[in-house]
Amino acid sequence: IMTRSFIVVFQVRKTISTLSNSGTAAPSKSCTCELNPAEKAFPHDKLQTAEGNATDCNTHVTPQKALELESLLLGLEKRLTQLHSDVSVLEEEDDGELYGVLSLFVIENEMVEIRQLMEKLNSTTVEHQVLTDDTVQQLEELKTEMIKLEKFDTMEVVKGRQVNKQLKSALETCRIGVNATVTPTQPPYGTCQHGPLRNITGPGVNTQGEFSGNYAYGAWGRDPKPETRKENWYWMVPLTSSQYANYIRFYSSLSALIIGVSTPGNIQIASSNPTTNTIQGPNNVLYGSALYYNCYNRDAVCRFNLTSKSVTSVQLPRGTRYNSKSNFCHLEDCYAFTDLDLATDESGVWVVYTTTEALGNLVLTKVEETEPPTLGKTWRTSVYKRSVTNTFMACGILYATRYIDANVEEVFYSFDTTTGMENFKVSIFINKVSPNIFSLNYNPVDQMLYVYSNAKMVSYKALFGYSDRYFS
Repeated sequence: IMTRSFIVVFQVRKTISTLSNSGTAAPSKSCTCELNPAEKAFPHDKLQTAEGNATDCNTHVTPQKALELESLLLGLEKRLTQLHSDVSVLEEEDDGELYGVLSLFVIENEMVEIRQLMEKLNSTTVEHQVLTDDTVQQLEELKTEMIKLEKFDTMEVVKGRQVNKQLKSALETCRIGVNATVTPTQPPYGTCQHGPLRNITGPGVNTQGEFSGNYAYGAWGRDPKPETRKENWYWMVPLTSSQYANYIRFYSSLSALIIGVSTPGNIQIASSNPTTNTIQGPNNVLYGSALYYNCYNRDAVCRFNLTSKSVTSVQLPRGTRYNSKSNFCHLEDCYAFTDLDLATDESGVWVVYTTTEALGNLVLTKVEETEPPTLGKTWRTSVYKRSVTNTFMACGILYATRYIDANVEEVFYSFDTTTGMENFKVSIFINKVSPNIFSLNYNPVDQMLYVYSNAKMVSYKALFGYSDRYFS
């Protein structure tokens, strides 16, 4: 039998065995099948080597490498600025005696630190250059090896897949061109096309920033609706031990936040803590160049406009619980001043709270961007607020978390504002870096969750979709 890949030869051999001193045995027939490949065997070992090289590239070339170099440059810039300032002060105030000696000693130490930083920067730059050269060489070798491996594709599987991909692209272009209407195969879920929340990965960023653990409570993140040229800015609100704050702090990039180079620095909201416009509690958010937060000693939402430096507010419904009368809790603790939880998603700002009329269950209200802010539509849920540790919004869906243990938090509940459907079996888990999550908010721009947990700023990636296939 002749095929494209093999020549199969059948041989039938008749064997007669004779047993000495015991007669003649019955004849037996055996069938022998010989496979003679007409083509060379596929080199699986070379394919595994290529896969290993590709994995090595992904392991060694990471965003953290670039972040490390950028952090060193920002640190060097910060120290040079400080050195220049100290030298200027010495020139102006040198008394030729003890003050001058002490100032020179400080400057000498600063120069030692700068030299060490420059040595570290030089060695890191050399390491990155070597890594870049090695990676380029590996990629060239990988490309050459893959071209050789494609020659074994005699069945033209790879070529067939490429043709199929081109046909699918052409079909999609045609479909869009004639405005074809596709009947949805999935039920509506929220206000976004990418489906419900399926998983949370991370942590990604995990840093204490410039304050090194001095502020256990606070909030941080990015503005989902930033001003032009401020798209990469980050913000944080560090709270005192009494859970108050009177300013918001900005950073021009993630690297600047990590090493503590603040630009433009603090923007003051109130003159002192606590006072009329003081921030109360950790659950505040930035949206459209305005900070939304729980007004001090009031059942109201305050909005601080970063441009006009003015504060306006909107009163919540009568019977709203505030001043730590209905906090987020778990069995071991309750989080002070978390009666009101501000949240952002693709459609704007929301506030989560409870009232005496709702019997302590979560209430959700849309906060409209009017001047002053006003309250929009309200939804009531059947989940008890004090059984929840935090909430966040994504695509018009409210998600609630609960404490599992010191290492794990669970997203256990969701409420769809589009359909009014509740789900108590979400079962998505968050790997924590510290026991308590004091603030948790979703940013629709990068689809990240920003967490403030026991003085640490942590980020997680939110994954959405209708299928479980890619999210296990």
